[in-house]
Amino acid sequence: MLSEERHQKIMKILETQGSVLVTDLVSKFDVSEMTVRRDLDLLERKGLLRRVHGGAISDLGRSYEPPFLTRSTTNQAEKERIGMLAAELIHSGDSITLDVGTSTLEVARKITDKQNLTILTPCFQIAGLLCEKPGIRLILTGGILRPGELSMVGHLAERVFEEFHVDKLFIAAAGVDFETGLTEYNVEDTQVKKAMLQSAKQVILVADASKFNRVAFTTIAPLDVVNTVITDKSIDPSIVTRLNDLSINVMLA
Repeated sequence: MLSEERHQKIMKILETQGSVLVTDLVSKFDVSEMTVRRDLDLLERKGLLRRVHGGAISDLGRSYEPPFLTRSTTNQAEKERIGMLAAELIHSGDSITLDVGTSTLEVARKITDKQNLTILTPCFQIAGLLCEKPGIRLILTGGILRPGELSMVGHLAERVFEEFHVDKLFIAAAGVDFETGLTEYNVEDTQVKKAMLQSAKQVILVADASKFNRVAFTTIAPLDVVNTVITDKSIDPSIVTRLNDLSINVMLA
């Protein structure tokens, strides 16, 4: 296993458990204790965790944004099913906005053979996937390109959404909380998402179950702006009940 892959797995364990033990990682990865300690020391220097006796604990603030590559390999099977179910809501003649995100990228992958669509996006990965598809008219927002994330942000990106009015917005979020609403890691992306919401007739949130009861750094909007949530079947049933109580339709992939 490459060191980068180990680092991603360590961060995933910290995300779900809050702490890791050196002995557990030695067993899990079948490497030496010295290798694990080097991994943890490196991640600590990057500010991603805090070393404690015998292991490490999570030290990530709410503004920490995991790299796109790391997020794209997390809960991949669930995101693929979410993308497939979301694609069933997209019909010939629709105008849609696809937000930046690993779940919305899966939506894009599932609609490459659809016809007569107009798609607006600030996401370079989605644009690259759809730009050669004959049945899709693609509109890519201008703006400032965020390295790594490859999203378009800034005033130009926000202004584009003042000029268009789409049928459906497929939006992503770093966190979904009943009190705080939809939240995101990055201020600039959040401002673009707010502009998207103003231009959409129907708002569809695509988010795997791990995003719920989580709060990230900046608030996008209250939860009641969402018409439909598409998530995976591992979500807590009590969350589904609360969403239904808000008159939000829930679809389980």
